[in-house]
Amino acid sequence: MLSLTQAFDKLLATVSPLEAVSLPLADVLGMTLAEDVSAPEDSPPFDKSLMDGFAVRADDVAGGFASLRVIEIVTAGRVPLKAVGPGEATQIMTGAPIPDGADLVVKIEETLPDIDSVHVTTKSITPGTNIVRRGTSVRAGDVVLKAGMKLNGSRIGALAELGRAVVSVHRRPTVAVLATGDELVPIGQRPGPGQIRNSNEAMLVALLQAAGAVLVSLGIARDNRADLKAKIQEGLQCDMLVLSGGVSAGTLDLVPSELAEAGVREVFHKVELKPGKPVWFGVRAGFPSGGRESPGSSISRVAEEPGDSRPPRGESVYVFGLPGNPVSSLVCCELFVRTAIRRLMGEQPPMPRPIPARLEHDYSARADRPTYHPAKLMWSPEGATVKLVPWHGSSDLCGTVAANGMAFLSGEAKEYRAGEMLDVIPW
Repeated sequence: MLSLTQAFDKLLATVSPLEAVSLPLADVLGMTLAEDVSAPEDSPPFDKSLMDGFAVRADDVAGGFASLRVIEIVTAGRVPLKAVGPGEATQIMTGAPIPDGADLVVKIEETLPDIDSVHVTTKSITPGTNIVRRGTSVRAGDVVLKAGMKLNGSRIGALAELGRAVVSVHRRPTVAVLATGDELVPIGQRPGPGQIRNSNEAMLVALLQAAGAVLVSLGIARDNRADLKAKIQEGLQCDMLVLSGGVSAGTLDLVPSELAEAGVREVFHKVELKPGKPVWFGVRAGFPSGGRESPGSSISRVAEEPGDSRPPRGESVYVFGLPGNPVSSLVCCELFVRTAIRRLMGEQPPMPRPIPARLEHDYSARADRPTYHPAKLMWSPEGATVKLVPWHGSSDLCGTVAANGMAFLSGEAKEYRAGEMLDVIPW
């Protein structure tokens, strides 16, 4: 059985980023840059005023008071036509270019405008005050954004400032989700004796959409080889197939053998982890000859959005078999599947990013292996804090409702004390 570290190492050694596509800025939120982006010119491209006021010569106001002749008014978007000479001032607005000759902007609150002049009373007489110099932000040729950065609002704004209307990003992966088991019924149906609702599919679709993937829901595969085989073949048309259930050692745990029959090579099976020990991961390199879709294939339900496409022939398909217990599926999805998606989308670093948080209460741990316990992550003036929520094990999905993350416990029988630091992965 692999340790968590060994499992992550094998995962990252197996998964490669998807190819890049060029998309307009309106379509790249949450995607990852596939190129470095440099500044085409200095930013700002000229010396500009930080505020409304008067551009003057520092020598003229060295005594703290001066009456100066106003020679021009310059608003943002306009260019000064006159240089400021001795005894002169230019009225200037925020963002407007600094006229030649001026080396200081006196803010409007420190002036008293007259008909053709301004009376200045200021203590801010250092040259450069209230001026943003050309190239203060970046110089032409500077790399501003690096490949591997996930694009949020501020980074998209920076791309716009740099004049990049179109940018190269790694495309979003298409991910098929398949729940397995004779006991499952659709979520709108009342379960009969021995049955449960198909909560795993809805949960996994939501988690993976939040991770940036394009989802294909394959529904339920029953515990027979014909149904499982058909749905696995359908799921292998995507970049990734995520199954829940059927990966343990029971009589009807058919997933590993059917994946092997479909040409999927096992990379690892079972990780020293609680919950989620039976997790399975594999890869199929390339695709069989023939068309990518069959009539009526649910692959047609893939959302049409810019940058989304099914994998070209020859690309690998990555397959996860998650345990059927819902919290096990949730934990393994957050740890392994989301790591693989970040890797596919070129995000750096792809690993989960825990937040150190101070435990708010004592806790007695009796786990026999490393555990991710549902937890509530909070913020205080002193930093992040965490509470371990009441939880009754891998089948207790409702127990996670109060949680917004999972706290790592080492797996030792241990008494955790309030104030100890725990690593928490947010959900």
